Amino acid sequence: MERLQVRDMKKTAPQRRAATKKLLLVLGDMLLVLAALGIALVLHFDGRIPPAQLELWLAYVLTNLFAYLAMLLSMRMYNIMWQLAGSKELLKMVCFMGAGGLLTLAMNVIFAAGLSNSVLILTCMCAVALIGCMRLILRVLYKLRRQGRSEAARGANADEESRQAHPVLIVGAGEAGRYCISMFHEGSLLKGMPVACVDDDPAKWGMRLQGVPVRGKLNEIPQIVARYHIREIIIAIPSLDKARMQQIVTLCSDTRCQVRILYLAQDLDARSQRATPRLRNIDIADFLARKEVDIDVEPISDYLKDQTILVTGGGGSIGSELCRQIMRFAPKLLLIFDIYENHAYELECELRQKYGEDCRTVVLVGSVRDRKRLDEVMARYRPQVVFHAAAHKHVPLMEISPAEAVKNNVAGTKNLIESADAHGVKRFVLLSSDKAVKPANVMGATKRICEMIVQTYALRTQMKCMVVRFGNVLGSRGSVIPLFEEQIASGGPVTITDPEITRYFMTIPEAAQLVLQAGGIAENGAIFVLDMGEPVKILDLAHMLIRYHGLEPEKDIPIKIIGLRPGEKMHEELMNPFEKAQMHRTEKETIMVAPPYEIEVLAFNRKLNDLIATAQTEPDAVSELIFELTGTKQSRMEVYRQTMAN
Repeated sequence: MERLQVRDMKKTAPQRRAATKKLLLVLGDMLLVLAALGIALVLHFDGRIPPAQLELWLAYVLTNLFAYLAMLLSMRMYNIMWQLAGSKELLKMVCFMGAGGLLTLAMNVIFAAGLSNSVLILTCMCAVALIGCMRLILRVLYKLRRQGRSEAARGANADEESRQAHPVLIVGAGEAGRYCISMFHEGSLLKGMPVACVDDDPAKWGMRLQGVPVRGKLNEIPQIVARYHIREIIIAIPSLDKARMQQIVTLCSDTRCQVRILYLAQDLDARSQRATPRLRNIDIADFLARKEVDIDVEPISDYLKDQTILVTGGGGSIGSELCRQIMRFAPKLLLIFDIYENHAYELECELRQKYGEDCRTVVLVGSVRDRKRLDEVMARYRPQVVFHAAAHKHVPLMEISPAEAVKNNVAGTKNLIESADAHGVKRFVLLSSDKAVKPANVMGATKRICEMIVQTYALRTQMKCMVVRFGNVLGSRGSVIPLFEEQIASGGPVTITDPEITRYFMTIPEAAQLVLQAGGIAENGAIFVLDMGEPVKILDLAHMLIRYHGLEPEKDIPIKIIGLRPGEKMHEELMNPFEKAQMHRTEKETIMVAPPYEIEVLAFNRKLNDLIATAQTEPDAVSELIFELTGTKQSRMEVYRQTMAN
C-alpha cells in the first residue's frame, strides 16, 4: 500500500510543479499590475500624489486586480507555455490585458467611483508593458537554460561532439536560414556547426545571422566550401523558384557535400494553419528546372468523391500513383485492375495500412485483352469513372513484338471503352504518351491509334471521353532513371544512345495529379497535354545523376554512347502542328487542350478491325498496317534513316 502511495506521489509530482509555476506566474502578474498602478499614479500626478487620491486608489486596488485577473484566467492565458510562446501568443495577451483595462473603466462608470480615467488607461498600458517584458524574459531564460544544458551535454561527450559537429553552410540568410541556425544551436533536431551563410542580397554580406557570418553570394558556394572545409549544405530558401533551385542544387551537389533542402510542409492540424519547416534530402527531381504543379482540389473531388473508380494497370508506376491520389478524395470504391497480381497486391496492402477501415479497394486480376472479363467487372461493380493506364510501353520490345502491342494497347483500349459505354460509365480517361505525336515506332503508333479510338468513340456516346498525354516520368519501371541507377551502382558505364538526345520529364506524383485534374475538365474527345517544361538532354541527366551519388562523370563513372535504337527519336514532341495551332490552355496553366480533329469514322473503324484481326492471324504484317492507320510512314522512315546513320 505504501509503495502505491509513493508511486502515486511520483506521478503527481510534475503536476504539482506545474501548478506551483502557474501560481507563481499569477502572483507575479498581480504584483506587476500593482507596480503598473503605482507608475501610472506617479506619471499622472508628476510624482506628487495627493493623500486623498492615494486613499481613493488604495480602496479600489482589489477591484482593479480582480478585473485583470478575471480576464486572464477566463481566457486561459495561464495554460500557455510562455517559454515557447511567439508573437501570436503575445498579441493575444495584449488584447486580453486591454480588455481588462476596459473592464476597469466600465466598473469606474457603473459604480461612480470617481477614479481618473487617464490613470486607468496608463495603468493598462504599463501593465501590458511590464507583463509582456516578463514573458519575454521567461522565454530568454528558457533558451539560455537549454543552450547551457546542450553545451554541458556536448562537454560530457567530447568525442561524439567532434564527430557530429561538422562544418555546415547555410544557403539563404533570411528567416528560413535563421530557423536552421537556431535548430543547430539548440542541438535538438540538427547536428553540426554552421560556420557560414551565403545570400544574393549585397546588404547582408559581412553581416551576422545569429552569430554566423554571411560570407558572399550563392555563386561563390564552391569557393566557400573549399575555404571552410564544409561537409554539409542546407538550402534554406523555400520561396525560391524551380529554375533557380535547380541551379543551386546542381552547384551544391558538385561540391560532393551532403545537401539538404528546407521546405514548408503544410501542417495537417486544423487548429494550425501554419506551414511547418522541415528538411529533406535532395532527389533527382530537384535537378529539373520545372515549375511546381498547382492542383485545384475542388473539381477533382466533385467527380471522384463517393464514386466507384476503375484503374487499369493499377499496379504499374503511373497506375499505382493514380490509385494513391484517388484515395485522398474518398471514393466509394477503388477497383485496381491489373494482369500482374504482385504489384497490385502490394499497393492494396499499402493503402490498407494507410487508410485502415476507410480503405475501400478491390484488386481484380485480369487483362484488357479479355472482353468477357471486362464485362464481368463492369456488370458487377458498375464504375462511374475509368482511368486506362494499362499498356505495353517499352519502345525496343514493341519493335520486336508489334502484334502484341496491337493486342494489348489497341484491342485492349477498344475492348475497355466499348465495355465501359455498355455498362453506363460516365467518364473515360486514356493515359497516352508524347510518343503518339508523329509516331515513328510501334509503341507510339499504337498509343496514337488508342487516342483515335477514344476521339471517334466520343462522337457517338454520352460518356465523357478524353485523352491525357505526357512524356517520360521520373522513376517509372523500365525508364531511364532506374537504368542509370543500376549502372552507377555497378560502377558503370552509363549508356546513352546519343549525346544530343532529349526527352520531356515529370515526376510520377505530378503526372498522376495532372491526370486527375484533366479528368475533371471533361471536354469531350479532347486531348489534354500536360506542360512538361523544357526537354532535358539525357546526357545532362546522366551527369546530374552521377554527381547526385557523389561521383564524377567520366572520372569515376564512364559514359558510353551506344547509338539510337530501332524506332527511337532524337527529340519527342507533345503536340503535332495541327494541335499546336488549335491548342488552348485551361484555367490551370499546366494543362493544354488540343481539340479533336476530323477522322473518317467508317474508314478508321474498318482499318482498325483489319489491324486487330491481322495481329491475331498474320503478326508479321502488322507493322505496315499500324503506320498506314496513323498516316506516319514518312516519320518512321526518317527515324530509321537516323538510326542507320548512327
